Amino acid sequence: MRKALIRLVAALPFLLLVAAPASAGPVFEDGGAAIRGYDAVAYFTENKPVEGDVAFAHDWNGATWLFSSAANRDAFAADPGRYAPQYGGYCAYAVSEGYTAPTDPAAWSIVDDRLFLNYSRSVQSRWSGNAQTRIRAGDANWPEIEAGL
Repeated sequence: MRKALIRLVAALPFLLLVAAPASAGPVFEDGGAAIRGYDAVAYFTENKPVEGDVAFAHDWNGATWLFSSAANRDAFAADPGRYAPQYGGYCAYAVSEGYTAPTDPAAWSIVDDRLFLNYSRSVQSRWSGNAQTRIRAGDANWPEIEAGL
């Protein structure tokens, strides 16, 4: 009995780690809402930035996300990894360069079914010029950046 208890106590940190919900990391917030209060799902369904409404709020990953409809809120809640912008909604160009910057909801792209936001439309244009290279760099840089936030 004592050996079994010792093994259980020794395994407890691992069990807690496995049981803990996965986090997608820090989220860019402005004005108390993720991604400046824009509806992350609308980028996919309406192909444009759409302002969210507090009536359709959802808390995820330490931030409040706003949506333009209950249907969009529910779609996000069911699969946030599908709709949440990459790099926590921070500027994809900046992350590809190794730092973070805020984003403009009008400066966006969907590449390989992933949402990317940028600081401005001019930065988004530069990012889009070689998006695949920038995405590889951003994916490589994000874990270290995320750990520092």
